[in-house]
Amino acid sequence: MRLAHHLEIEPEHLEGNQGIGRYVLLPGSVGRVARISARLSGVQVIENRRRLDVHLGTLRHEGGTIDVAVLPTGMGCPSVDIVVNELIALGARRLLRVGTAGGLQPQLAIGDLVIATGAVRDESTSDVYAPRGFPAVADPWLVHALCRAADQLGLADRVHCGLLHSKDSFYGREFGRGPDAERNHTYMARLAGMGVLATEMEAAHLFVLGAALSDGPTTVAQLRSHTPSIRAGAVCAIIGTPASGIAALAEEQEAEERLIELALSALIELWRQESP
Repeated sequence: MRLAHHLEIEPEHLEGNQGIGRYVLLPGSVGRVARISARLSGVQVIENRRRLDVHLGTLRHEGGTIDVAVLPTGMGCPSVDIVVNELIALGARRLLRVGTAGGLQPQLAIGDLVIATGAVRDESTSDVYAPRGFPAVADPWLVHALCRAADQLGLADRVHCGLLHSKDSFYGREFGRGPDAERNHTYMARLAGMGVLATEMEAAHLFVLGAALSDGPTTVAQLRSHTPSIRAGAVCAIIGTPASGIAALAEEQEAEERLIELALSALIELWRQESP
């Protein structure tokens, strides 16, 4: 692929990081893209007709700089399917969702963060790529980088690590709107009873795509080097809970700032792990 049909970028735009390629951050919203982009240096914005504008820049840290791309996925797995397919076809190999979610466990408060180890596939887009029994699992190196970054930022008490739930319907599945309310409430209660931390709409398909479109299995030795294998992960800010309802705007913005800080710090940790 030379020019991505929807993103309107070329492979050269995703090159960098000494052959690994740009680290790609994937918020759902354009507002979060702008807030992340503001923390990068030398930003170039490539606009497209779908308003999935791609921000290219560098993240400065003590050891140098990291090449980063930031763009929105939009809401839901079908949109993720288009964006991530085009990114991977162009050479992207490091993909981190930077999203929001609703908490399912009583110990989660608004403003807490969740590092996903995997996700419940309660969506249908990934069925095109994998059978129902196939797990949606986050890359362990990205999970490790996020956990280390949380420790270093002093956020360990507000960051949780575990499973997300990815759904197709925000109002029907999560909030029980419509004629199937009882069944949906029961389903969500079962997930909470099994320890699923939070619910959102994108992570599961990102993880399945990372596996389905990967360059093949890797050995432990290859994991220690900058292999072209795809690494996909997700971290989400909690902006709603059953006890507190949906966060006020100020609370949501504070949570997103904490989320962005963790995501960028995790990129630095990942670079330290795998830089050539």
